[in-house]
Amino acid sequence: MDQRAVDDLITLLDLEPIEVNIFRGLSPDEDRQRVFGGQVAGQALVAAARTVDEGDDPDTPSRTVHSLHAYFLRPGDPNVPIIYEVDRTRDGRSFSTRRVKAIQHGQSIFTLSASFQTPEDGFDHQFPMPEGLPGPDELPDFHERMEKHRDVLGAFVDRPRPIDTRYCEDGPFDREGDLPPFQNVWLKANGVLPDDPVLQVCVLTYASDMTLLDTSLLPHGETLVDGDIFMASLDHAMWFHRPFRADAWMLFAQDTPSSSSGRGLGRGLVFDASGQLVASAVQEGVVRRNR
Repeated sequence: MDQRAVDDLITLLDLEPIEVNIFRGLSPDEDRQRVFGGQVAGQALVAAARTVDEGDDPDTPSRTVHSLHAYFLRPGDPNVPIIYEVDRTRDGRSFSTRRVKAIQHGQSIFTLSASFQTPEDGFDHQFPMPEGLPGPDELPDFHERMEKHRDVLGAFVDRPRPIDTRYCEDGPFDREGDLPPFQNVWLKANGVLPDDPVLQVCVLTYASDMTLLDTSLLPHGETLVDGDIFMASLDHAMWFHRPFRADAWMLFAQDTPSSSSGRGLGRGLVFDASGQLVASAVQEGVVRRNR
């Protein structure tokens, strides 16, 4: 557990309101060339959620996010704040739609559309959770996996990790040869989160960008570790099916249907530990050798 890193993530997602429908977000004080995509997606979703009114009727449940669709337009500058402008596109009887634009240096770096729904009853079915996989307690955490690579990674091994990720198959630093086009990763916040359901969704949105696109390299015997591969997110979509806690273990079952034209596609289903399907995600990105 690394509660300080989780608290820092909570602070990172706690945007500053600077005008109606306008918010400001900061980046962590880390040595990065560009802003982590999951950070921008999580912050943009926070901005959208803060413009969805709960209404005056205490008996009416709050609207919760059920989907998001995002495009990464330009690399984010980690050294300056990000301004988030929210367009309150529509508030209907059951659904609210928001569009968010993230701005740096006078240019849009990211856009997100999100839809929120008042909870209601309906048909219910889901795909089953994969069987026969080791549980998270049987698998090494990040620090345990990376310790044998300390000579190469140095202080990176000791960097605080707000998200605990545990690979059921080999992690990126230990892969060899062409592999099947799927991977399974247990993940959760590396500490305790407040009960706020919006925060639970935003933390999973943040975490979903950590491993999904990497799946597209598995069939090709390549990893980012080799230093010859360039990867960057192009778009990201998520659907949230059932309530969950992002500080409890979830299985992110991922696959890659296709890579072509310098792009890779990754898909993932997120299950809680009881086997409930809580979210789905799809991401496409640039995946090619360095030019």
